[in-house]
Amino acid sequence: MAADTAAERFLAETLARQVHNVGAHDFGGERVWVKKAGPRNPRWRYMLMGLLSRALGLGVLSPVPNFGGADAINTEVRRLQTLAAQGVFVPEVLAWSDTGLMLKDLGSTGEPGLSLQQEMATAKDVSACLALFDEGLAALADLHRRGGYLSQGFARNMVRAADGRIAFIDFEDDPGRALGLAQCQARDWLCYLHSTALILDQRELLEAAAPRVRAALAAVDADIRAQVLRTAGRLAWLRHLPRGRRFGRDGQRLRAVAWLLQGLSR
Repeated sequence: MAADTAAERFLAETLARQVHNVGAHDFGGERVWVKKAGPRNPRWRYMLMGLLSRALGLGVLSPVPNFGGADAINTEVRRLQTLAAQGVFVPEVLAWSDTGLMLKDLGSTGEPGLSLQQEMATAKDVSACLALFDEGLAALADLHRRGGYLSQGFARNMVRAADGRIAFIDFEDDPGRALGLAQCQARDWLCYLHSTALILDQRELLEAAAPRVRAALAAVDADIRAQVLRTAGRLAWLRHLPRGRRFGRDGQRLRAVAWLLQGLSR
């Protein structure tokens, strides 16, 4: 439990009346976020991911269970405190209990800051979209240089603060429980590409973005690059899927990821 008893009392009172899982509140004249402990994710979700990772021979895609409840809260607190100690921009933990936690606002003004994924989707032109994509690549590279890794490295979990910096959110699970550091960081790269590829494809930017991915990965540690290269090789055939709705949105997203990874396996 955090040491600030005023924050602890506020958290307990707010959890008792808050309806939604996450809500914004005023605490001492500052905006804070209260997050309630959620249920454990269904086991079938991990079974499907486990089957996929084994079928492709890709340990980096091994499922990372979210046990929900107090475990998820304690995991998020621990991960946020570890990343903050590494110099990574994440929300500050103000108080926590087995049923929820309270986080300091990232400094966004008005409505919550947009995620990088939202910014890319609504960018005014292709140059702005590519610049945002580059910003995400750079943010991941900086995080990894500090020795950190994410829980779910999707662009939706990269949030713009008022000072212009990108912060990372959502740490209910810990890939480090099941994977080594190189695998965790490779997983971050793959999650980021998975969450941005379809946006790039829709704006016809895959060919322009692919060299940026190659340049970013050329600068990472050999162990991380080897994990991503292996994935690129296993997914290469997917880029030959026809563009369109025949294989659904997930199929198109995987096709776009394969395009971003092209050339890495050779």
